[in-house]
Amino acid sequence: MNFDSDFLPDESGLTRAVHRLLHELRNPGVPHASPDTTADLPDELPRDGIGGHAALDALSATAFEKASRLDHPGFFAHMDPPTPWHAWAAVMWAAATNQNLLHPDTAPAARALEERVMRWMASAYGMDGGHFVPGSTIANLTALWAARELTDATQVIASSAAHLSVAKAAHILGMDYLQVPVDDRQSLREDLLPGDLSRSVLVLTAGAVATGAVDALTAGRGAAWRHVDAAWAGALRFSSRAEVLEGMDLADSVGISLHKWFFQPKGSAMVLFARAAEAQRVLSFGGGYLAAPNVGLLGSRGASVLPLAVTLLAWGTRGITERIDACLTTADSLADLVTAEPRLTLWRPPRTGVVNWRPTDRNTEAVHGRLDAAWVSTADIDGQRWFRSVAANPHADSCTVVRRVLDAL
Repeated sequence: MNFDSDFLPDESGLTRAVHRLLHELRNPGVPHASPDTTADLPDELPRDGIGGHAALDALSATAFEKASRLDHPGFFAHMDPPTPWHAWAAVMWAAATNQNLLHPDTAPAARALEERVMRWMASAYGMDGGHFVPGSTIANLTALWAARELTDATQVIASSAAHLSVAKAAHILGMDYLQVPVDDRQSLREDLLPGDLSRSVLVLTAGAVATGAVDALTAGRGAAWRHVDAAWAGALRFSSRAEVLEGMDLADSVGISLHKWFFQPKGSAMVLFARAAEAQRVLSFGGGYLAAPNVGLLGSRGASVLPLAVTLLAWGTRGITERIDACLTTADSLADLVTAEPRLTLWRPPRTGVVNWRPTDRNTEAVHGRLDAAWVSTADIDGQRWFRSVAANPHADSCTVVRRVLDAL
């Protein structure tokens, strides 16, 4: 029997690829790379391939040298963390076996693992169950879809600081969308909610993108459905600041990004339900080619649960808590340094690991454009441009970032 060698393990190729990864990641790199022009790649899809070894060599610069290093001490910017080594290995395992969790036949063990891990996670959040999705945009859409099917709701209500995926979901589902103003802390003004919420889905934000603000998660108890978008701050359930999420377990659904403070590779999130069987029933579809119902928006999907399971077993709840708390401490350290420096201004003490700060008497964007060897993001708050530093990188160094900003003034 003839075998295509590219579908067989190439020990030298895989060893070389791993060695290249180790070599590149031992180099410090830069916190923010300039865009890659891909000038060395052909303009059109080539007719003849160059083989796996050469193809990996051709793209290694894009994969490493031209990539922003999220683990760099100077990277204190976005809600995007580096990932632990054991998750890299699990991703490679998952890619090698390429299980399709749509079918019990093609992924019996992976489906069972996903069910077990979902029980772990749902229990931690006081929810009844749920399923994994590629990100919180899909989590929010899925939750609102269930709400529309199970209630008489025709409207979605959220704060003006809610993630844009909430407005997207309302549009896709054909529901009206109402934004409620926020207070001076960027939290939803509960006093400005409509008096009658009986036909409304209320989306409460736990960790606004710009500021990390958390809405009062007990708000709107009269709503037809209450969903908490906890993409960022949901992980605080495992931290010393779990009280920030008080009232979240009273919601009908919760969305959480695992590729944020659970340090997972991109494409990992979950949607949880207080009454999972009821919710997932209205999200299920069958077909003559399916041995089990297809639940939710996704059809074919891979075993993204494998790296999560490895991380949860490797760290346990104590390890997760230690790492999130360390990030929170780094955010507090940055806030203290900014407060002590008259050339810098702090917006508010950070509550969920997001620090907003800016130069006291310089243009924020101009200073941002001059940054070198450190990187922060920016965001608008009440019409002003602020730096936005998110404590997602366990290696972030507050002193390095402040020093680089001061150099750029």
